Amino acid sequence: VGGGAPEIEVAQQLTRWSKELTGHDGYCVRAFAEAMEVIPYTLAENAGMHPIAIVTELRKRHAEGCPTAGINVRKSVISDIAEENVYQPLLVSTSAISLATETVCMILKIDDMVAVR
Repeated sequence: VGGGAPEIEVAQQLTRWSKELTGHDGYCVRAFAEAMEVIPYTLAENAGMHPIAIVTELRKRHAEGCPTAGINVRKSVISDIAEENVYQPLLVSTSAISLATETVCMILKIDDMVAVR
Protein backbone atom coordinates (compact mmCIF):
# COMPACT_ATOMS: atom_id res chain seq x y z
CA VAL A 1 0.00 0.00 0.00
CA GLY A 2 0.99 3.63 -0.23
CA GLY A 3 -0.08 6.94 1.22
CA GLY A 4 2.48 6.84 4.02
CA ALA A 5 0.83 3.80 5.61
CA PRO A 6 3.89 1.52 5.52
CA GLU A 7 6.18 4.20 6.91
CA ILE A 8 3.90 4.99 9.86
CA GLU A 9 3.44 1.30 10.60
CA VAL A 10 7.21 0.72 10.55
CA ALA A 11 7.71 3.80 12.75
CA GLN A 12 5.24 2.51 15.33
CA GLN A 13 6.77 -0.97 15.39
CA LEU A 14 10.25 0.49 15.77
CA THR A 15 9.08 2.79 18.55
CA ARG A 16 7.66 -0.18 20.46
CA TRP A 17 10.89 -2.10 19.96
CA SER A 18 13.02 0.88 21.05
CA LYS A 19 11.31 0.83 24.44
CA GLU A 20 12.64 -2.69 25.01
CA LEU A 21 16.22 -1.65 24.22
CA THR A 22 18.60 0.22 26.48
CA GLY A 23 21.32 2.78 25.95
CA HIS A 24 22.42 3.92 22.53
CA ASP A 25 20.58 1.10 20.76
CA GLY A 26 17.19 2.27 21.99
CA TYR A 27 17.99 5.86 21.17
CA CYS A 28 19.12 5.02 17.63
CA VAL A 29 16.07 2.88 16.90
CA ARG A 30 13.78 5.64 18.20
CA ALA A 31 15.54 8.21 16.01
CA PHE A 32 15.13 5.95 12.99
CA ALA A 33 11.41 5.61 13.79
CA GLU A 34 11.05 9.39 13.97
CA ALA A 35 12.83 9.72 10.63
CA MET A 36 10.34 7.33 9.04
CA GLU A 37 7.52 9.70 9.99
CA VAL A 38 9.04 12.42 7.82
CA ILE A 39 7.79 10.60 4.70
CA PRO A 40 4.04 10.88 5.42
CA TYR A 41 4.61 14.36 6.86
CA THR A 42 6.17 15.46 3.57
CA LEU A 43 3.43 13.74 1.57
CA ALA A 44 0.74 15.63 3.51
CA GLU A 45 2.64 18.91 3.23
CA ASN A 46 3.10 18.53 -0.54
CA ALA A 47 -0.61 17.74 -0.91
CA GLY A 48 -1.52 21.05 0.77
CA MET A 49 -2.81 19.38 3.92
CA HIS A 50 -1.97 20.17 7.55
CA PRO A 51 0.93 17.74 8.09
CA ILE A 52 0.98 17.76 11.90
CA ALA A 53 -2.74 17.03 12.17
CA ILE A 54 -2.58 14.41 9.42
CA VAL A 55 0.40 12.53 10.87
CA THR A 56 -1.15 12.64 14.35
CA GLU A 57 -4.40 11.18 13.01
CA LEU A 58 -2.46 8.62 11.00
CA ARG A 59 -0.60 7.49 14.13
CA LYS A 60 -3.91 7.21 15.97
CA ARG A 61 -5.52 5.09 13.25
CA HIS A 62 -2.53 2.74 13.16
CA ALA A 63 -2.52 2.46 16.94
CA GLU A 64 -6.19 1.49 16.75
CA GLY A 65 -5.28 -1.44 14.52
CA CYS A 66 -5.71 -0.20 10.96
CA PRO A 67 -2.28 -0.82 9.37
CA THR A 68 -3.49 0.21 5.90
CA ALA A 69 -4.69 3.67 6.95
CA GLY A 70 -2.91 6.21 4.79
CA ILE A 71 -3.10 9.67 3.31
CA ASN A 72 -5.58 10.00 0.48
CA VAL A 73 -4.29 13.09 -1.31
CA ARG A 74 -7.18 13.19 -3.77
CA LYS A 75 -9.78 13.55 -1.02
CA SER A 76 -7.46 15.23 1.54
CA VAL A 77 -8.39 12.69 4.21
CA ILE A 78 -7.01 9.61 5.87
CA SER A 79 -8.63 6.49 4.53
CA ASP A 80 -7.99 2.78 4.11
CA ILE A 81 -5.52 2.98 1.26
CA ALA A 82 -5.89 -0.71 0.41
CA GLU A 83 -9.61 -0.20 -0.20
CA GLU A 84 -8.75 2.79 -2.41
CA ASN A 85 -6.34 0.56 -4.42
CA VAL A 86 -3.39 2.87 -3.81
CA TYR A 87 -0.20 0.85 -4.04
CA GLN A 88 3.44 1.78 -4.35
CA PRO A 89 6.17 -0.57 -5.57
CA LEU A 90 7.97 -2.28 -2.70
CA LEU A 91 11.31 -1.76 -4.43
CA VAL A 92 10.88 2.02 -4.25
CA SER A 93 10.42 1.98 -0.48
CA THR A 94 13.11 -0.59 0.29
CA SER A 95 15.65 1.14 -1.97
CA ALA A 96 15.01 4.55 -0.40
CA ILE A 97 15.30 3.19 3.14
CA SER A 98 18.43 1.18 2.30
CA LEU A 99 20.18 4.13 0.68
CA ALA A 100 19.26 6.48 3.53
CA THR A 101 20.49 3.95 6.10
CA GLU A 102 23.77 3.42 4.25
CA THR A 103 24.29 7.19 4.05
CA VAL A 104 23.77 7.62 7.79
CA CYS A 105 26.17 4.76 8.53
CA MET A 106 28.84 6.39 6.35
CA ILE A 107 28.35 9.75 8.07
CA LEU A 108 28.62 8.11 11.49
CA LYS A 109 31.85 6.38 10.45
CA ILE A 110 33.29 9.70 9.25
CA ASP A 111 32.24 11.42 12.50
CA ASP A 112 33.84 8.61 14.50
CA MET A 113 37.08 8.95 12.54
CA VAL A 114 37.13 12.72 13.02
CA ALA A 115 36.49 12.34 16.77
CA VAL A 116 39.36 9.86 17.13
CA ARG A 117 41.87 12.22 15.50
